[in-house]
Amino acid sequence: MNRVKVGRISYLNVLPIYHPLETGLIGNDFDFVYGPPAQLNTMMSEGLMHISANSCVEYLRHSEQYLLLPDLAIGSRGPVQSVIMISRKPLEQLKGCNVLVSAQTHTSAALLKILLTEYIALNPTYETGNATELLESGERPEAILCIGDEALNLRKHEDYPYIFDLGEEWIRWTGLPFIFGIWLVRRDVAEREDVKEAVRSLIRGKLWGQKNIELVSELTAENSILNLEEARSYYDGLVYDLGERELEGLKVFAKYLLKTGQISHIPELEFIDI
Repeated sequence: MNRVKVGRISYLNVLPIYHPLETGLIGNDFDFVYGPPAQLNTMMSEGLMHISANSCVEYLRHSEQYLLLPDLAIGSRGPVQSVIMISRKPLEQLKGCNVLVSAQTHTSAALLKILLTEYIALNPTYETGNATELLESGERPEAILCIGDEALNLRKHEDYPYIFDLGEEWIRWTGLPFIFGIWLVRRDVAEREDVKEAVRSLIRGKLWGQKNIELVSELTAENSILNLEEARSYYDGLVYDLGERELEGLKVFAKYLLKTGQISHIPELEFIDI
């Protein structure tokens, strides 16, 4: 039997969950697979992993392939800091502009389209690309949607003084947390006992991370561009639970995805039995 392959988003935001698993503080027999959300979505849909952190859009579009892990997510209850649109001009001057969208994201791109049509009627056009490479080449797009560690790097860029934080704007609009990522298991392996044990280990990882968030903040400050105060602020704004309020936020997102033609139907939320 193959070892359980577990997808790991290669961003700081999931460090609290994966640090104890990657360092052996919580025993496991995983094969970790690293990548940005869009790549992990593709690999998961192709059956190259058993369990993965994925864009919530991946589940909403292809729920027939997956089951959700209980009470495990990555989201925000206010400013998320690492899912932002940066722009050269104020928001009110961006009507009909072109937004460069990171190729690494599915959920954030879908959320931005909802926010800029249903919440604030800017109705921009969108172009997919690599923001860091473009900026290094000297180009200056009007606005850029960036996520993850790239967003943490670019949020203080001198040519982009205006920041539209998608997590902050969502809660201002709906009053609900926003769930960017969820953990999925493929239905075709969900009955395997080693897969169920891997699910339990991931949940133990989350609980460890929540309990030891100060240590995670210190590790982040040592190994990233964030200082300790910034790391504490970053993790404090993130949500790792998938409780009642988070599920409500996910369902509202699904409703707007359907309204804007980004999904064909709203699926039932089905969880693995562990």
